[in-house]
Amino acid sequence: MSVLLLKPRKQQATKSGGRLLITINVLGSAGPFRFLVNEGELVAAVIDTALRSYAREGRLPVLGSDLNNFLLYSANAGGADALSPWEPIGSRGSRTFLLCKKQQQQDSGEATRAVTGRKGSGSWKSWINKSLSFKISSH
Repeated sequence: MSVLLLKPRKQQATKSGGRLLITINVLGSAGPFRFLVNEGELVAAVIDTALRSYAREGRLPVLGSDLNNFLLYSANAGGADALSPWEPIGSRGSRTFLLCKKQQQQDSGEATRAVTGRKGSGSWKSWINKSLSFKISSH
């Protein structure tokens, strides 16, 4: 008579890194979208999955499918640095992210300020709020 010992699913998921429900906001989009990823999955793969999900849902604005044209920022981090495409998505402990298209003809400092809205102080969150607010003018 042999006895099989099975590990509970929760322990197996923790050992392999687990899964995270992440939320991704896209500048100009109507709202965030969510999907499950493995905690150890690389940021580049998450960007690729996000672009596919975004396109499959028919969201606007149309983003394209080249993951090299996008940066992923952690919404919880105080810094303005984009996540490296080669780091695991779970490495910073964040579950909320901002997906931005790279600025093409700017140096990296200007591109960071354009995406984050920083000129010295402030944050990308305030820049998003200013960008998304509607200005009503009477004619």
